[in-house]
Amino acid sequence: MNEKMTQIDAWIEGKKVLLLGFGREGQSTYRMLARTKRYASLTIADQNTEKAWLPDPDVSWIVGPDYQKTLDEYDGVFKSPGIVLERPVTEYRCSIISQTEVFFQLFRDQIVGITGTKGKSTTTSLLYHILKEAGRKTMIAGNIGIPAFDHMDEVEPDKVIVFEMSCHQLEYMTVSPHVGVLLNIHEEHLDHYGTMEKYTAAKEKIFRNQKPEDILICGQQCLPRTGECPSHLIAVRDLGEEEDGGAGKPEGEDVLLKGNRIFQGDRCFVIPEEEIHLLGHHNYFDIAAVYAVCRLLGIGEEDFLRGLKSFLPLPHRLYYLGTKDGVRYYDDSISTICDTTMQALNTLKDADTVLIGGMDRGIDYQDLIRYLSGSPVENIILMEATGERIFREIRDKYPGFKRPERLIPVEHLEDAVREARRRTRKGCSCVLSPAAASYGIFKNFEERGEVWIRKSFICLLKTPVRPTLISDSRSASPA
Repeated sequence: MNEKMTQIDAWIEGKKVLLLGFGREGQSTYRMLARTKRYASLTIADQNTEKAWLPDPDVSWIVGPDYQKTLDEYDGVFKSPGIVLERPVTEYRCSIISQTEVFFQLFRDQIVGITGTKGKSTTTSLLYHILKEAGRKTMIAGNIGIPAFDHMDEVEPDKVIVFEMSCHQLEYMTVSPHVGVLLNIHEEHLDHYGTMEKYTAAKEKIFRNQKPEDILICGQQCLPRTGECPSHLIAVRDLGEEEDGGAGKPEGEDVLLKGNRIFQGDRCFVIPEEEIHLLGHHNYFDIAAVYAVCRLLGIGEEDFLRGLKSFLPLPHRLYYLGTKDGVRYYDDSISTICDTTMQALNTLKDADTVLIGGMDRGIDYQDLIRYLSGSPVENIILMEATGERIFREIRDKYPGFKRPERLIPVEHLEDAVREARRRTRKGCSCVLSPAAASYGIFKNFEERGEVWIRKSFICLLKTPVRPTLISDSRSASPA
């Protein structure tokens, strides 16, 4: 660790350094840099005026709406991933870097980096859990809520680092992990990127800076075009829920998912559906990606199976909460795009009520509208800005929408809960799967999920019902 600290010190020694953003990661970066104080000066800039609480007389502060105006006055800037730069990064004279960039520069050969619009937190946590249960030296970090610098002292030469990466962490990266996992890319974060091309470009940084000896495990939906991937490519292909559907064995090292069976080379692993806690075929795809990584790392079938069986899902990801008055409740607050809501309803065959809506980030809801038209779900409760928009689009543009009386527009989540409790039939399921962001209404999707649990379920039971999860799971950031 001392050698690695020396490399960090060399980057900041004698320089004017700015920490741009002082949330969880910014505070982690401060703690790391303050250990040696090799900088000439340290300034913290944050839009939130309440953040200036640090009792360090050697640190200067810039707070408020103009917190980004002086970046070029510094030699180096550590940018937090949630910060949106006011100008293109190439227009700044200062050197802009991130905690993730520095960590990868130091340890990239030990890192399995995982990204995707959806499924990355489950995949990251599952891989870490299986490696740990198999007795391998491993650690988990990144967008899953664990700043990398907080765990620098834990890194050993033979330790596998499982690192979840958001689009914001990837956006300006100049280094890629030795093993990259790109699960999928769906329409998301257009309020920040403006176009799908820019969002896709950020996600593809997971492999753009890889070397020929590196490996990319990539879902079929977002495979790089020929010649774009500099590393060794392993495709994960999904033939759907039917075990006998599609082609036969995969080619080379590619992975094939058919129903609950994972094929790779001459191996066939059967997912024990009745013995695991992950619900839905979309989770089987994540399991297939983890299976491919584990084979690369030399994890045997028995160890993989044991870890898979003992893994508990993360909260707010199609999580079964329990039953009250004959109704089964599910929390899928993580759902912020159409595809995940459709996956939830495909998984819950007995879903009678779905709650949809949140912050409007401009994504296209046509696919979801068409899906809902043909869905047997009896109660489609539409809330907040996107719920209003979906209701209006169906009314104005989809005269053939089947049984429009199923559409129930409401103002907020509390109103949706009341309607759900009143309308959902006994023996059926009720699920919060919003297909929309939570920002501007709730702090994040975790808070939205907690409100859903409290309003619709826990308060009715009058007993604390909270899933027990792996100790290392924490809140996640953007996709």
